[in-house]
Amino acid sequence: MEQRNLEKALDVYAALITGQEISRSNPDTRDLYEEFYANAAVYDIVTKMMKKLNLNLYEYQDAVYLTAGEGNRVFGYTNDDMKRLLGLRLNRELYMVYFIMYNFLLLFYQDSASYQVKEYVRLEDILEQVTTYLASITKDLSVYSMSDVEADSFKSLALLWDELPLVTSDEKDKNRASRASRTGYVKLTFNFLQEQKLFIAVEDRYYPTDRFHAIVENYFEEYKGKIYKVLGGETNA
Repeated sequence: MEQRNLEKALDVYAALITGQEISRSNPDTRDLYEEFYANAAVYDIVTKMMKKLNLNLYEYQDAVYLTAGEGNRVFGYTNDDMKRLLGLRLNRELYMVYFIMYNFLLLFYQDSASYQVKEYVRLEDILEQVTTYLASITKDLSVYSMSDVEADSFKSLALLWDELPLVTSDEKDKNRASRASRTGYVKLTFNFLQEQKLFIAVEDRYYPTDRFHAIVENYFEEYKGKIYKVLGGETNA
C-alpha cells in the first residue's frame, strides 16, 4: 500500500511539474485529482515534496495548480532569466514589465477580499491604468532626469513611460510587442502572461484564466504590496 501511495504521489507530482492542470473536470487528470484529495497518504506525500522543493500548490474551482516559491532558482525565473526571455537589456525595462503585470492584477483585485469585478480587460485599460497610477505617485517629472533616480524606483519607471510614444510611427507595428512604445510594452507583458497560461486573448480582449485566479487569490494577501514597496512606495499606500 505504501508503494502504491508513493507511486500515485509521484504521478501527481509529474503531472503538475510538466504544466498539466489536475482537475475534477479534466478527463485526463480526474483520477489524479481524486487520488490527491481522497487519499490522505498521497496528499501528505505530495505536499511534503512541494514544500521541500519550494513549490506552491494552489487550489481553485476543483483544480490544483503549481507555481514556484519565492526565490526558487530551479523552477522559477531570475531577473536575468526574465530579461533574456523578454528581450530586455536594462533593469528599469524589466521593472516596467513587472509594474505592468502588477497593474493587470489590480484591474481584477484591489485586495485579498475583493474578487473579480471584470470579465476581461482591453489593452487600452492597461495603458490608462499604468499612466494614471504612475502620475498619481510621481509629481513634477520635469525636475528629474534618468541619471538622478534609481533604476528600481517609481520615478525611473515614470520617466521611462513618459519618454515612450503611445505607439510606434509605423502603423504596421501598432500591436507588436516591443520596447519602442507604451503599447509595445503592454503587448510584451501580455505575451509573457499568455505563455504562462494566466491570460487568453480573444480579439482585443484579455481574459484571466483559472490559473491566474488560483495564484492571485492564494498569493495576493502576502505579496500584494511587495512590488510597490520595492519600487519606493509608501508602506501604507
